[in-house]
Amino acid sequence: MKQFTYTITDPVGIHARPAGLLVKAVKALDSAVTIAKADGKSAGGAKLMALMGLGIKQGDTVTVTVEGANEEADCAALEQFFKDNL
Repeated sequence: MKQFTYTITDPVGIHARPAGLLVKAVKALDSAVTIAKADGKSAGGAKLMALMGLGIKQGDTVTVTVEGANEEADCAALEQFFKDNL
């Protein structure tokens, strides 16, 4: 299991467009991905409505957990995705 934390910089947080991009990126990976907020709520990275339901706003810190056979590379790819898009 690999994980990293990231503070959202997108001015409107994780809304429909970036959530859709995130789901698409997660589905392309071999690993299972979970995104958790500091308040304890979490959602699977491949579930669009669950991600949007977390209500992640600018300034919120999330913990991304990656589990699977290729978790090292998948975690690095997701970390770059977050830096580029969120």
